Amino acid sequence: MQFRIGVSLFLGATVLSWAAEETKTAQRLAEATDVVSEIMGAPDKGIPQDLLDHSQCIVIVPGLKKGAFIVGGKYGKGFASCRQPKGMGWTGPAAVRVEGGSVGFQIGGSESDVVLLVMNQRGMQKLMSSRFTLGAEGEVAAGPVGRDATAQTDAFLRAEILSWSRTRGVFAGLSLTGATLRQDEDDDKELYGKRVENKEILNASVASPQSAAKLITVLTKYSPRKTA
Repeated sequence: MQFRIGVSLFLGATVLSWAAEETKTAQRLAEATDVVSEIMGAPDKGIPQDLLDHSQCIVIVPGLKKGAFIVGGKYGKGFASCRQPKGMGWTGPAAVRVEGGSVGFQIGGSESDVVLLVMNQRGMQKLMSSRFTLGAEGEVAAGPVGRDATAQTDAFLRAEILSWSRTRGVFAGLSLTGATLRQDEDDDKELYGKRVENKEILNASVASPQSAAKLITVLTKYSPRKTA
């Protein structure tokens, strides 16, 4: 009798744990959608439209934590999406984790929403790998701010990856050099119901889940297709 009760409690706790993780993933997807909507909805503080239109992929990490733990550094979970073939629309979201920074005691910390634009095929290929380090294996630079800002410069258009952050309402370019970006296999499994590689998702080999419909709609609203 006690054994059956123990097994039931264990199974119940396991189901609750799975449900909690699924809720966190769905919540994070909704937060990523809000980040894009709010940033691009602010013409004076958003990402320049021409850079967004020229980008190959986007990475959104809501609530990246920096220096918030005894082992310092950065940690966050988010999603990447790339252009569909021929630049029409966006792929389903591929779950990613951002990690990295120094090790040591740090007091306090900050939390920022982070957006990365992958600007060319070189950056896109690195994004599709299981793991790469920003600044070492992929050039990353702080991006300019303002939807109507003049961004047609070699420095920005030739960069592999451009990055921005929003902390306490302040939106600015951000350098994430040294941070590692890798696939989050568990979140991908929750979204797609099976094990899948980010390369398959970002190559549009996997159908986008219904839970990502709002994010894809928002991305399409602000940049329906890539500028040639």
